[in-house]
Amino acid sequence: MIIVNVKENESIEKALKRFKKKFDKTGAVRELRARQAFTKPSVKRRDQVIKAAYKQRLQSDAEK
Repeated sequence: MIIVNVKENESIEKALKRFKKKFDKTGAVRELRARQAFTKPSVKRRDQVIKAAYKQRLQSDAEK
């Protein structure tokens, strides 16, 4: 459970912003979306390889 203590004279907007940051760090939404549909391990691995190649290509282009 995420707990956000609201300090005196602190606006609700700031407290809500802190709550959203903490919630994003937990990764709950990302995990929920991933669990909605099953992806085979081979497909996951293929996506990881493609993503790594893309990042490496971007990094090598930036160095030139």
